[in-house]
Amino acid sequence: MGFQNLNAQEYKNNFWSHVRYGGGIGLNFGSGFFSGTLAPSAIYQFDQRFALGLGLNFTYNSEKNIYHSTILGGSLIGLYNIIPQIQLSAEFEELNVNRKFEPYLNFRNKNYWIPALYLGAGYRNGPVAFGIRYDVLYNDNKSIYSEPWAPFIRFYF
Repeated sequence: MGFQNLNAQEYKNNFWSHVRYGGGIGLNFGSGFFSGTLAPSAIYQFDQRFALGLGLNFTYNSEKNIYHSTILGGSLIGLYNIIPQIQLSAEFEELNVNRKFEPYLNFRNKNYWIPALYLGAGYRNGPVAFGIRYDVLYNDNKSIYSEPWAPFIRFYF
């Protein structure tokens, strides 16, 4: 179906019928470390295999007796279904990190921007996909996660 044959109202209705809303949640934890993420997003479903969209990110991190941080940012996400059940993803994210250390540690609080580029693979069943992703730009000193690998759960309705 080509958009060139549609009038303005038909195009608007057709456009919104391809938009899906949802996002993801994430958890990452290790020895004394916790991170939780809420990431609402909207994607445009070009066809049965490919979707592209924008998202927001809110993350809270803490490392016991060391620091806590809040992270806010945005992302651009691409999804590709090899077959209906297997989904590949690429997501570029730019985040502002506000990290506060415990006063007795004598570390300076930090506020900085950090990019991330996640490549992931997951299993999809209807509106839900879950799997694992890897941050290829991972930086031990600045990353908000303890490891470059992180599981994910995504929902799009």
